[in-house]
Amino acid sequence: MPVYARTAPGAADATPTAVLTAPAPGGGVRTASVPAATAPTATAPTLVAPAPPGASAAHPLPAPALTVDDDLRVVAPALTGGRELLRAPVSAATWRAVSQATVGMWLLLAASIALVMALAISVAFALLVVGIPLLVLTLLVARPLAGLERSRLHAQLGVDIPAPEYRRAVDARLWRRAWGVLTDVRSWAHLAYALLGLGVTALQTMLVWVLGGFALAGIAFPLYVASTDVPVSRVPFLVLAGLVGTWVWPLALQALTLLHVRLARGLLGWPRSAAAVQAARVAAQVAQERASQAEVRAVQLRETRTRAVGTAEDDRRRIERDLHDGAQQRLVALGVELGVAKRAAAQDPVAAAAALDHAHREVKETLAELRDLVRGIHPAVLTDRGLDAALSALAARCTVPVTVDVPDPASLAAAGPSAQAAAYFVTAEALTNVARHSGARTATVRATVHDSVLRLEVVDDGRGGATARPGSGLDGLRSRVEVLDGTLTLDSPVGGGTRLTVEVPCAS
Repeated sequence: MPVYARTAPGAADATPTAVLTAPAPGGGVRTASVPAATAPTATAPTLVAPAPPGASAAHPLPAPALTVDDDLRVVAPALTGGRELLRAPVSAATWRAVSQATVGMWLLLAASIALVMALAISVAFALLVVGIPLLVLTLLVARPLAGLERSRLHAQLGVDIPAPEYRRAVDARLWRRAWGVLTDVRSWAHLAYALLGLGVTALQTMLVWVLGGFALAGIAFPLYVASTDVPVSRVPFLVLAGLVGTWVWPLALQALTLLHVRLARGLLGWPRSAAAVQAARVAAQVAQERASQAEVRAVQLRETRTRAVGTAEDDRRRIERDLHDGAQQRLVALGVELGVAKRAAAQDPVAAAAALDHAHREVKETLAELRDLVRGIHPAVLTDRGLDAALSALAARCTVPVTVDVPDPASLAAAGPSAQAAAYFVTAEALTNVARHSGARTATVRATVHDSVLRLEVVDDGRGGATARPGSGLDGLRSRVEVLDGTLTLDSPVGGGTRLTVEVPCAS
């Protein structure tokens, strides 16, 4: 028994695959790849339905729209009542239906004659060898004709009918491929459409020319009533009938057009069961992708949280060490100097004055050290004057000439305090590296806000070659930025300068 797979023309199966095996004639094993989700658990022939053309794991296509309401709004809006009913005679949907019926009548007539004649000849010679290849050829020809009809309906009516899946043998042998064509239900459905669609289109054409012509003749009857034998008393009734017909024939035409589209969906597109399966697959695929994204996001948040806790602990220890080794020792020395001054005040005023001078210097140095320490936690200029002024202050302290470029200073206020603090410390660390290690002659700091994202760029013309090694200052800045859901990018080719780019959401 051959194994078959269903594929849409030009489709690329983006789903995970499984390998099916089946005994091959004459011994050996024949293999075929199918989507893993549809891999069978038994050895019976299996039909698999991959995604339609253009689908991919990253961008799955939606399931085909098969509801009557969707088609009703597009091709038969007058049947919904209200304003569309009043506009029926002049509605664009009505005149699209007229165009579709007029063009479709001749195309379907030609296609029906050709396919029916080929089918009749094939059946007549079915007992002979030549009949079966002709029947296979007829079914194969029906497929591009169906594609042409789907394109025509899309161009004239604005409806999208997804291409169906066709049955083909996984085995490359000619007779098995022919058997796959003969047993494909979709190809036979295309032949049925050639006849049924022709019948519906013929009714549409009759409505256009017969009922539409009657309505126009009734409205214009007063113009030529003198050349007829109709009594004048009947003229108002004929005009009224023409006016009523002016609304009746568009309603009937749109209703038949809706029937035509529904028929085309059933016989030229996907069957309802396949559409439901595809919709379920797409939904499962989207859910799986979202679950994968959520898992990646959870891992990222766990890592950034760990780094944030570590950074906070390192900052706490640094502050504790700075206070212990700096301000605390100075305060102890200050107490000693004040004690000396107190004891020497009565006996040696000169020594007391010298001790007080030294204590005064210690106080000023301690205050400066505390200011530097506080600036390392959160700079006062950032709170008082904003990010633009804070970046300018950093540029002024740098030993390398720095240009600060802020196209719209007012827009920086949209960034939250955490985002501005991150931009400040990144700039401070970057300019420190520029001054100490880069050998640059100039540097530029640029800050902008676009689409609720604060973007900071620090560029220099130095020797390049900078890397964010684990434990380095740049690596610590990356952790600070990632905690805020931001990104830090370092581009530093050797001999080509360094570009440090940071993007942080303004809501951070």
